[in-house]
Amino acid sequence: MLLFPIQMFYHIVRAGLLSLLPSSKKDLSKEVVLITGGGRGIGRHLAKEFAKQGAKKVILWGRTEKCLKETAEEISLSGSECCYFVCDVANREEVYKQAKVVREKVGDVTILVNNAAVVHGKSLMDSDDDALLKTQHINTLGQFWTTKAFLPRMLELQHGHVVCINSILSQSPIPGAIDYCTSKASSLAFMESLTLGLLYCPGVSCTTVLPFHTNTEMFRGMRVRFPQLFPPLKPEIVAQKTVDAIRTDKAFLYLPWTMHALVILKR
Repeated sequence: MLLFPIQMFYHIVRAGLLSLLPSSKKDLSKEVVLITGGGRGIGRHLAKEFAKQGAKKVILWGRTEKCLKETAEEISLSGSECCYFVCDVANREEVYKQAKVVREKVGDVTILVNNAAVVHGKSLMDSDDDALLKTQHINTLGQFWTTKAFLPRMLELQHGHVVCINSILSQSPIPGAIDYCTSKASSLAFMESLTLGLLYCPGVSCTTVLPFHTNTEMFRGMRVRFPQLFPPLKPEIVAQKTVDAIRTDKAFLYLPWTMHALVILKR
């Protein structure tokens, strides 16, 4: 009872001092990055940003080969090594099978970016049951399978990073996207639990990114009540901030920073 308040005070002061100091960025030149949903949207921009910031290899996973191939070719033309594998993260057996292929053909994945997601944008009563299941399988359960596939080797190497591209809607849900909000809330709980579980695992970190509405094809047609106050984010900015957060071992990243206030007001 005497030690606990002293520990709390120490960690609060330490965190405050560290937030004022410039963060050193880790080198990406030896990192093998795998991005799910890497063929389009934020995933595509993440792949380009990792390549731009010097990642050794970039691996793309997704369901549409055409998009994966186009992105891989674009990155390869820039001089970075990039390859792709068609994989549906909702399919557990397929994830484990392709993870084995990646290890054999490319090597050990050291940064896993769980980015794949779908949204149907309908109310509960208007949603098809299969569509509801699909959202949960891709947005939530897919993270279980990919993390189980790659995290054990990271722990063996004592070197790795698990990343989740989540959404502010996981903490401040909206009507009309009940499947997406629910899946992202589950995904956030998964990442919070995983982050706490890895606190004392040397060399292995987690980053959860919670962006506001991003201007991508997935959210085309979405209307915001105050667009001047909350303009949609550019996917390239989300990608840049995400890679910077990974390089500084930032556990949780809200985009834009004003989303902190939204979560507090909601509560």
